[in-house]
Parts: sequence; structure tokens; C-alpha cells
Amino acid sequence: MANPTAAMLVIGDEILSGRTRDANMHFLAGELTKQGITLAEVRIVGDERQDIIDAVRALSDRYDTVFTSGGIGPTHDDITADCIAAAFERHIDVRDDARDLLAAHYKNTGSDLNEARLRMARIPDGAALIDNPVSVAPGFTVDNVHVMAGVPSVFQAMVATILPTLTGGAPLLSQSLRIDRGEGDIAGPLADLADTYADLSIGSYPFQKNGAYGSNIVIRGTDGARIDAAISELAEMFA
Repeated sequence: MANPTAAMLVIGDEILSGRTRDANMHFLAGELTKQGITLAEVRIVGDERQDIIDAVRALSDRYDTVFTSGGIGPTHDDITADCIAAAFERHIDVRDDARDLLAAHYKNTGSDLNEARLRMARIPDGAALIDNPVSVAPGFTVDNVHVMAGVPSVFQAMVATILPTLTGGAPLLSQSLRIDRGEGDIAGPLADLADTYADLSIGSYPFQKNGAYGSNIVIRGTDGARIDAAISELAEMFA
């Protein structure tokens, strides 16, 4: 039985402009792999309302679980919460439980819960809050979409909250073998190996070092014995 699938939607002009390097996808991919959930697609969209709405609807329909990052802060360009509400045709407003969390936090820090900060308590109707032990402002879940902050430390904390609630599959295992030959030399035998082990994912990742060409072959799957057999056969091919 195939593992559950997931997608990620990264939201923010700063990612597309190169101003900010996204670290959340790499983290999420690793965590989902351990959980036995296949991260099958990642999209990046800017701070454009309709683009976010369209992407959320498409990914939610196609995959078991969707994670979003970015755009739930206090500034005018943080529009993700409103877009999620629109995507699922739900009303959105400041919710008491979210406001209470923020009010207690800012009272303890000696800051005011002003109108800007109160924006982070706007939650679509029927959504479940996602705990944020780092900076308190919650994320939320609507249907199969988990809406989380873009700040890596907060994103990671929210992922840790969500993962135990998801049904995973068999953890993805992998082995790699370095072959000091160019891809043109190994492509044929590698294709034959991929046909023999069609249940595994076999990828070639070329490199060049000191003028010599080679490739790291990575074999992935959920059956450790099959991976062992494939890597052994590969080693024999290029012994």
C-alpha cells in the first residue's frame, strides 16, 4: 500500500526575489520521510491573493496533507489566513481563544496587543489552532491544510505539533553508491537496474572533481532487503 502523500506551499515575495532563502522545505521533507509520508510536490507563490487561493485548492484536492509556510504575521502583506478562508469559503475574524493566547503573551512581555498584533488572532471558522511554543501566535488547520509561520524556528515547532496527528506509512530508506564514471557511461545499465527494481526509486546525481566525472547513485524505497539487493547488483555492475 502506498504511503500517504503531502504537498508544501511556500508563500512570500521574499522567497521568489531571493531576499530570503527557504529552509522550511528541507526540514519538512526530512521529517515527513521519517514519518513515512511522501512529500510529492512543493510550490512557491508570491503574496498574491488569487495565486494563493488557487494553489491551496489544487494541492488540497490532490494530496492527503498540505503544509503552508509564511504569511500569517501582523503586517499588511501577511494575507495567508484570509486566502485560506477564501479557498475553503469560510468566514474569518479574531477568535477568542487565539486572542487570549496573544493577550497573555504580550502582557507577560510588557507589550501592547495592538491592532497589528491582533491580526494574528484572525482564524477561519472551524479551524483548529496549531500550538506555537516559540512566539505564541498560533497556526491553524482547515480540513487537510496546516497553515504555519515562515520563520524556521516557529515552523519547526509547529511541524512537531502536527506530525503526531498524521497517519504515516513505512519510513523511506536509502543507500548510495559513488561511481567514478560519467553518466553517459552508466545510463544504460542503470536503466536496466531501474526496470528490474521498479518498486524502488533510483536516482543519479552527477559530480565533477579534479577534472574527473562521476555520479552518486541513490536508491530509495521502503523495503530494506530490496534496496540491499539493488545496491549489491549495482556495485557488481561497476566493480
